[in-house]
Amino acid sequence: MSLPLGQGVEQLFALDQGSFYEFLKSQGKPAAFAASLTAIELVHGTTIVAATCQGGVVMAGDRRATMGNLIASREIEKVFPADAQSCIGVAGTAGLAIELVRLFQVELEHYEKIEGTPLSIDGKANRLSAFLRDNLQLSMAGLAVVPLFAGIDQSTGLGRIFSYDATGGKYEEFDFHAIGSGYMFAKGSLKKLYSPQMTSQQVARVVIEALFDAADDDSATSGPDLARGIFPVVAIVDAQGYRRLSDEELRPIVESVLAARQIRPNGPHAHLESNES
Repeated sequence: MSLPLGQGVEQLFALDQGSFYEFLKSQGKPAAFAASLTAIELVHGTTIVAATCQGGVVMAGDRRATMGNLIASREIEKVFPADAQSCIGVAGTAGLAIELVRLFQVELEHYEKIEGTPLSIDGKANRLSAFLRDNLQLSMAGLAVVPLFAGIDQSTGLGRIFSYDATGGKYEEFDFHAIGSGYMFAKGSLKKLYSPQMTSQQVARVVIEALFDAADDDSATSGPDLARGIFPVVAIVDAQGYRRLSDEELRPIVESVLAARQIRPNGPHAHLESNES
């Protein structure tokens, strides 16, 4: 940042709000996560889903990135830990999205080190909103990043989900939500298959079913690739913290879903309650 030795450190610790992001802005970096724009190809990440479960939340993302009508990557990861008690999934311009995630992770870690306590989940969601607002100019140029943020509320022990628009608008979602190119198909699937008070393992299967349905109708979303051993990224956040399910844990779930779809290609039927008394 071209500061004399020690000057940057003094300014950093002089900030009352304990915000690394505000420090970057004070040094003339108002859109820090977009600084490497000239090196970014227009690669786009696609579908992310999240749903609450007993004592937490589950988030999942497919592994495909597209560039126009081409598959740019079959193995991109779009779901990450934000900190020990929350996670973030990103859709949109892939290069900017990854930079946003990295900056957000540093921001939360920096705040906790400076203030001695982590931000509340509402505070984290608000910080992410500010990041997006500062990226508005690039969003208007077609380089939008749309995140999905989720975590556990330490005051209640419940999972919470937040969605955003390109202007930084923040909206709390209840039970489940989806973003990205296949969101409408994934969200329609979640409406039929999800029910409150499911366990994390039950919700993990539901979000995988939702990604299957999105991949069935959206060419930019991929399903699991057993031939290559590529599975969706599925993460659980609960009282024990953030945990990503391993491929060994996901394989039996994916194989079970595939086997069931050999019989019902359109997926499981929603349970309909009988009106008979």
